[in-house]
Amino acid sequence: MLRPRVIPCLLLEDGDLIKTVRFERDKYIGDPINAVRIYNEKEVDELVVLDINASRDGREPDFALIGKLAAECRMPLCYGGGISTPAQVERLVSLGVEKVATSSAALADPGLIRRAADMVGSQSVVAVLDVAKRKHGYEVVTLRGTRPTGLDPVEAARRMQGAGAGEIVINAIDRDGTMAGYDLDLARLVHQAIDIPMTFLGGAGSVDHIGDLVGTLGVVGAGAGSLFVFKGVYRAVLINYPSVAVKAAIYNKIDNHS
Repeated sequence: MLRPRVIPCLLLEDGDLIKTVRFERDKYIGDPINAVRIYNEKEVDELVVLDINASRDGREPDFALIGKLAAECRMPLCYGGGISTPAQVERLVSLGVEKVATSSAALADPGLIRRAADMVGSQSVVAVLDVAKRKHGYEVVTLRGTRPTGLDPVEAARRMQGAGAGEIVINAIDRDGTMAGYDLDLARLVHQAIDIPMTFLGGAGSVDHIGDLVGTLGVVGAGAGSLFVFKGVYRAVLINYPSVAVKAAIYNKIDNHS
């Protein structure tokens, strides 16, 4: 039986782990290798690592660092940031990355998704859509929220699915780092429009929020950043993850989704 996935999302900036709020106010978290080792012990479902400035700065992935992360990981690893060619996707997969995520380059050229999928398989190609809330709906933006695309997330998600992506990741910018709960309206909107797996990021501040997402959508990837790197009202840095018992309670929510 397919289960929801509970997924820590780590952000890289110049080789360090950081956390943002609405894609701004970067806070240093620590060393990515150390975080991966802790998550290994906690037996997480999957790990997402995103280099948030690589594409904006015109840099390719840091293959040396990613190779070290992949070698340490004992869980499936998804990496995104600075990817613009199928050859880069193939190289990352050869390093041990199970899923390679692309955003701005794929939106500019959906053929990148198809060419990459032909090389490594659709299951290893992920499209990330950063979504900003507007007065009259939602818009996909790129390059750390600085470049509007004019696309609504449903249109963009369908376009990426049609191009051959094996999964869509939706990142709700307005909820990023707020720990105020997921944007369930946005999650539902995109989830109903596609036939491939989806992971949703932005806003998780408690295990109950993850339960709300699973209860609403069923089998989905529930991604979180702040929830799994901070502890307490003062947001002290502490790498954490739900226990087996807590995750079992989350899985039970799937029976209640409509």
